[in-house]
Amino acid sequence: MREGWEYKKLGQVCTSDLGKTLNKSKDRGELHPYLCSINILWDKIDLSTLKQACFEAGEQEKYTVRKGDLLVCEGGDTGRSAIWDRDETILYQNALHRLRFHESVFPKFVLFYLMYLKDIGEIDNKYSKGVTIKHLVKKALLSIPLPLPPKPTQLSIVSELDKLNELIQIKKEQFKDYDALAQSIFYEMFGDPVVNEKGWEVISLSELSMYPNERIAINQLSPSQYVGVENLIKDRGGVRFSNSLPKANSAIAYKENDILLGNIRPYLKKIWLADKGGGASGDVVIIRISNRKITPVFLFKVLSSDSFFEYDNTYTKGAKMPRGDRKVIAKFGVILPPLPLQQSFAHKIEQIERQKASVQKTISDLEMLLASRMQHWFD
Repeated sequence: MREGWEYKKLGQVCTSDLGKTLNKSKDRGELHPYLCSINILWDKIDLSTLKQACFEAGEQEKYTVRKGDLLVCEGGDTGRSAIWDRDETILYQNALHRLRFHESVFPKFVLFYLMYLKDIGEIDNKYSKGVTIKHLVKKALLSIPLPLPPKPTQLSIVSELDKLNELIQIKKEQFKDYDALAQSIFYEMFGDPVVNEKGWEVISLSELSMYPNERIAINQLSPSQYVGVENLIKDRGGVRFSNSLPKANSAIAYKENDILLGNIRPYLKKIWLADKGGGASGDVVIIRISNRKITPVFLFKVLSSDSFFEYDNTYTKGAKMPRGDRKVIAKFGVILPPLPLQQSFAHKIEQIERQKASVQKTISDLEMLLASRMQHWFD
């Protein structure tokens, strides 16, 4: 152990509570916005989609998030964490742990430590329970041993890691700009794929594709070939492979140019065009083109467009864990412009993808450096 550092259980340096368990038929009080797992990204809170629920006056203090509180996802992408850094307060629900730290602990130091444990697989494999859908229960979370230096050292470490993380986020925004450019070109050439103002032929998704269900043994895959639903990280294309394989025996086999679509909340609308083969979890829909009238790049852009998949109760089943209804998805109409126009679009996208690849390499290099520095401090 480093000089001046000590180990404490996470539960020894904070208080922790889950948020309110919501029940629309029983909840009383006034409507208030609240945070849930979809709002919590790594080191960022996304308020673009903010749900509301009824909270009674007597509940509000118990379920209030204050500046400096660390919010940790209990399910889904277990351990994903962000700090509420606003002066105003907000409420939260039971998909989140709220950690409120003692004065001796800097919250962002713990956030980076949880990020490190996630990257090396300990959050998923050691502290989370469940096979298909994992959960990080309160007892397990608070049992995590925390290497704790003096607070000035914590601040120094956070400053270093923060700078690297900020560079990564800047490059990721640049990556998103290229995605936005591709989307803009798509709309310019083909119009809105749902409104179809250009009057293209429309054909059902089931006539263009198939939904393979071939199995592949987990032991035949490397971690960089396995896609769990939680690995689909972007609304319009992207995947981040974990460092370990699940404990399941098999996965659904996918091939290059298959389209992988998240099929369970909070991962609905997450989508990826595979650039290689591998295996996916059962919560991922695999769409494989079976019609030569359409190209993989074009179909992917149709399915990932802003207007195409507007999931609501029409397309999902289940109350606690809604899933996309595959039969409904198969009936969705897809515009079908002439193949040469699709191929021209694909050529433009290839040029953008080359630029994205360069940015992605920079991101990967920075992420490796961040991982190395976290290992230096936390291992």
